[in-house]
Amino acid sequence: MRRWSLSKHQCSYQTPSAVSVQKGLFAVFVGDEEKKKRFVVPISYLKQPLFQVLLNQAEQEFGFDHPLGGLMVPCAEDEFINLTSRMNHA
Repeated sequence: MRRWSLSKHQCSYQTPSAVSVQKGLFAVFVGDEEKKKRFVVPISYLKQPLFQVLLNQAEQEFGFDHPLGGLMVPCAEDEFINLTSRMNHA
């Protein structure tokens, strides 16, 4: 499993088979239809304006039906990592 360091303000990448999520975190799926990657991010991201914009885009594109068991986010993996890095340094 590839994993970045995880703290209160960072995200981690986990393989799709990793099902459990620790308290205070939630899963999002990022990427195109064929290659979605599962990231586990802190709930505190929900308060971040940049992340809220992304959530609004996700709602418009996918609605609330998430068959993968996590939130699907409509952006490329590198864009998501860039966004979360910017939130971490804000």
